[in-house]
Amino acid sequence: MMSNRRRDTGPELAVRRLLHAQGLRYRVDVPLEFDRRRRADIVFTRARLVVFIDGCFWHGCDQHYTVPATHAEFWAEKRVKNMARDTETDQRLEGAGWSVLRFWEHESPNAIAATITHAYTTLRVEHPKEDLALDD
Repeated sequence: MMSNRRRDTGPELAVRRLLHAQGLRYRVDVPLEFDRRRRADIVFTRARLVVFIDGCFWHGCDQHYTVPATHAEFWAEKRVKNMARDTETDQRLEGAGWSVLRFWEHESPNAIAATITHAYTTLRVEHPKEDLALDD
């Protein structure tokens, strides 16, 4: 488990490179205000946009999740809890006025970056002068 990265995974880096090349600036691995153990992968504070790039195994991707051969019951329960936590996180962030985007690690970095850029551009028009931090 020590080799599993919390941040700077391959999919995250690929998306961040594309966003940075487009001139977008963001914060990385940001603790959430309601539970500092939960962290967002990419945050645009002024646009109030939070991005998560979820791993297929840990977050239960329907396409790629495979049940491990050992301790299957433990991992099935872990998957359900992780998915419930993700849903609760989204609801709490949206309730606080944030927009939340979630992507799977297997999705195209170009498609993810395009979606994020569109959302960011739209939200910046709605919140042009706001400077609100996620963890104030």
